[in-house]
Amino acid sequence: MKGIMWAMLASTLWGISGTVMQFVSQNQAIPADWFLSVRTLSAGIILLAIGFVQRGTQIFKVFKSWASIGQLVAYATLGLMANMYTFYISIEKGTAAAATILQYLSPLFIVLGTLVFKKELPLRTDLIAFGVSLLGVFLAITKGNIHELAIPTDALIWGILSGVTAALYVVLPRKIVAENSPVVILGWGTLIAGILFNLYHPIWVGAPKITPTLVTSIGAIVLIGTIFAFLSLLHSLQYAPSAVVSIVDAVQPVVTFVLSIIFLNLQVSWIEILGSLLVIVAIYILQQYRSDPLN
Repeated sequence: MKGIMWAMLASTLWGISGTVMQFVSQNQAIPADWFLSVRTLSAGIILLAIGFVQRGTQIFKVFKSWASIGQLVAYATLGLMANMYTFYISIEKGTAAAATILQYLSPLFIVLGTLVFKKELPLRTDLIAFGVSLLGVFLAITKGNIHELAIPTDALIWGILSGVTAALYVVLPRKIVAENSPVVILGWGTLIAGILFNLYHPIWVGAPKITPTLVTSIGAIVLIGTIFAFLSLLHSLQYAPSAVVSIVDAVQPVVTFVLSIIFLNLQVSWIEILGSLLVIVAIYILQQYRSDPLN
C-alpha cells in the first residue's frame, strides 16, 4: 500500500503538470521551442545535481563505452526530446485531457512493437485491449459522432505521436537504466535534450515577458511534473513491484480531466468520459497480462 500511495502521488503530480502545461501553452501563449529549452535544461541540471549527491562521480559511468553513449543519446533525442515536444504541441493544439489520454496509449505501442519486431503472436488479451482502446479513443475524440472530431485533427495526430514517443521513452533506456541510477540516466538524458533544444532555440532568444505567473507555472512543471513526480515513482518501487505500481498510472488522466474541468473550464460529455475510461481499462488489461514487455 505504501508503494501504491507513492505511485499515486507520482501520477497525480504528472496530472497536475499536464494541466499547468495547457495553461502555459494556451493562456500564456508561450512558444513551444522556448518553453522546451527552459524546461529540459533546468530539469536536467537539477536531476544531475541530485544524482551527484546520491552517486558522486558514478554519474559519469554511463560514458564508459560508445554503446552506452549511443543508447543515452537515442533516449535523449528519440525518447525525451520527441516525447516532450509532441506532448506539448498536442496540448497546445487541443487540450491536456485529450493529450494525456492519447499519450496513455504508449503501452499499446510497446506491445505492438514487440509483436512486429519480435514476430510474436498476439495474446487474446492483446486483441481485447486493442479493441477496447480503439473504441475508447473513438468515443473520446468524436463524442460518438463519426462525422466530427471533439479535438482538432492536428491535436489528434500530435497526441498519437506522443504515445509512440512515450513508448520509445520507456524502451530505449532499459539497458543503461539497469546498469546505472535511473535518476542519473534521466538527468543526463534531460540535460542532453536541453542542450540540443537550446542549440535550436536558446532561452535568451525570443523570450516572452517574464511574469510571476509564468515563473510559477514553469517552476511547477519542472519541479512537480519532472523532479518530484519521478522521484516519487522511484521511491514507490522500494515498496511494491513495477507491475503493481504501473496499475495506478490511471490516476494521471483522471487528475488531468478533473483539474481541466475545474480550472480550465473543460466541457466534457458522458461519452467522452466513457471513452477515456475504456482506454484506462484497456491499458489495465495489458499491465495485468503483459508485465514483461511493459516493465
